[in-house]
Amino acid sequence: MLFNIDLLNFDIQIQYKMSNIHYISTELLNLEQLQEIIVEQKTLELSDEAKINVQKCRDYLDKKMASHSEPIYGINTGFGSLCNVKISNENLSKLQENLVKSHACGTGEEVPQEIVKLMLLLKIQSLSYGHSAIQLQTLERLVSFYNNDILPVVYTQGSLGASGDLAPLAHLSLPLLGEGEVYFEGKKVHSSEVLKHFNWEPIVLKSKEGLALLNGTQFMSAYGAHILMKAYKFSYLADLIGTISLEGFDGRIEPFHELIHFIRPHKGQIVTAQRIKEFLEGSEIISQVKTHVQDPYSFRCIPQVHGASKDAIDYVRKVFKTEINSVTDNPNIFVESDEIISGGNFHGQPLALALDFMAIALAELGSISERRTYQLISGLRNLPAFLVDNPGLNSGLMIPQYTAASIASQNKQLATPSSVDSIVSSNGQEDHVSMGANGATKALRVMDNLERILAIELLNASQAIAYRKPLKSSDFIEMFLSSYREVVPLVTEDRILHYDIEKTISFLNSFQIENDLLTMA
Repeated sequence: MLFNIDLLNFDIQIQYKMSNIHYISTELLNLEQLQEIIVEQKTLELSDEAKINVQKCRDYLDKKMASHSEPIYGINTGFGSLCNVKISNENLSKLQENLVKSHACGTGEEVPQEIVKLMLLLKIQSLSYGHSAIQLQTLERLVSFYNNDILPVVYTQGSLGASGDLAPLAHLSLPLLGEGEVYFEGKKVHSSEVLKHFNWEPIVLKSKEGLALLNGTQFMSAYGAHILMKAYKFSYLADLIGTISLEGFDGRIEPFHELIHFIRPHKGQIVTAQRIKEFLEGSEIISQVKTHVQDPYSFRCIPQVHGASKDAIDYVRKVFKTEINSVTDNPNIFVESDEIISGGNFHGQPLALALDFMAIALAELGSISERRTYQLISGLRNLPAFLVDNPGLNSGLMIPQYTAASIASQNKQLATPSSVDSIVSSNGQEDHVSMGANGATKALRVMDNLERILAIELLNASQAIAYRKPLKSSDFIEMFLSSYREVVPLVTEDRILHYDIEKTISFLNSFQIENDLLTMA
């Protein structure tokens, strides 16, 4: 009997290990799967399908190069405006190595490690389709980097978002050659140390490989995917915190009636109104008789404003789903058609526009949030000025609104589109660029700022609703606020509110939402 139990446990362990692997294949990746891979810390493995496709493409190019003397861009020529310079066969490996080293010109802040890990995953996915002529051992080394948390040091500045994210992807690729720095086991070390630790030899790049590694949109894509996963969560939290503010302000329920929204049936608007009504189910505060006829727009128009941002985020998700399942290097190799075609799949314009759109949508969630905070501290509707007893002696929540206003204003500045700009590069060969990489880093700053603005609104909303006692809100809201109060107590007299804001941000980041909400902003 004990022997059978051991077998059962062994079987369960094997099943768990298998379920904790994500196989790279032609199956489409979506946002929910990305979230699952990250949250469950799944390891990557190349499927047999991916291995066959990659090897077939590499073999095809090797045979082609053995019999082909004509110049093929990026394979036996220089790059960019040097595309007409033919390179001899004996120098093709050196050509690819030089490409990676020369393009590692990134500067500025380091890319957050969680985004670097996403870059690795998305690069592996794109190279696995068998249109890039990558060596199988090169791709397997990238998989090993991912699985062992060997995260290259990549910099935020250097990409024009057009010939792919050249500089960031060069830094991502340097460790393959035993060059550059990586984070490993909590330390920043030279990649040669890590290769020695695992007894790995540096990869010797073959024709086309350097270009396959550097061309691509994985910097922009990783930023976009990372922001999107947070955007869905904080869109939900914006609805919840906005609802708590509505309760604190003693707002009316009528603007959330479904009949209003069915005659203007934008999806995001309908979802928002329905969600807020569900949040309020059973609330004594929303049900009490009101003396005022209407609420300010920042409360009354939550479905219309939050809903528009939801629809924008939903559009951006569709763009990025397409992108993370695409081949974005150049030239592209089509084995079955016996074609090597130079095109422009590395151009980041679809992502640049989407990232700008997302930044605007997130900035608007922050803008209306700050307005609700302002209303709450204004001494209206039987609330004390600045939401504190003895105002005058106490400044209460006067200054957090200043902070929110400052951040909301910064978001408006950051939401100025990057994609409308272009600067000629590579001696005129690359004469239109997307600037999507700048759009990506700006959008992340907007996302981080939105977290802070919503944290300040929750600080105020939770304070305001306390003045509605003995009336209670819904069970769901009361439970949420009870958890929050364990982290941030009620403000009864002046204290250093910086700590309250930081604790609130941490509280919101620790809040978990269901994975199916990633399909509904």
